[in-house]
Amino acid sequence: MFKHILVPTDGSQLSQEAVMRAITFAKETGARITFFYAKPEYPVAFYGEGALIDPTTPEKFAQMAEQQAKEILDACTKLAAAEGVECATRSKTSDIPYEAIIEAADAAGCDLIFMASHGRRGLGALLLGSETQKVLTHSKIPVLVYR
Repeated sequence: MFKHILVPTDGSQLSQEAVMRAITFAKETGARITFFYAKPEYPVAFYGEGALIDPTTPEKFAQMAEQQAKEILDACTKLAAAEGVECATRSKTSDIPYEAIIEAADAAGCDLIFMASHGRRGLGALLLGSETQKVLTHSKIPVLVYR
């Protein structure tokens, strides 16, 4: 059935639970996994006519984002290895995570995206929507949502 699964993660508790379930699913179906982390872009905040200056340089911010991605993806890799599931990792800098997730799945040749149902609720969900919802509505690849 499914042979290559993309598992996006952001390191949150819900995301980590989805990672564990995806590993079990992959082991049961004989699939391999590509774990994916969308690194944030350097934030620039504008106020009135000027920009608020962040003391962190873009280079330092990118370095910190890369380190965070490495830590999160390494943890996923260790969990998969412990269960004997073949895996790889990818990350990409993007402020539009749902697009980065779909692009990563296409680029890796995945036939399923397995992701958590992120818990944005209320007005925030109405105004912003969740990344999971956006992946569901834009992906041509099947999406399995873990709750």
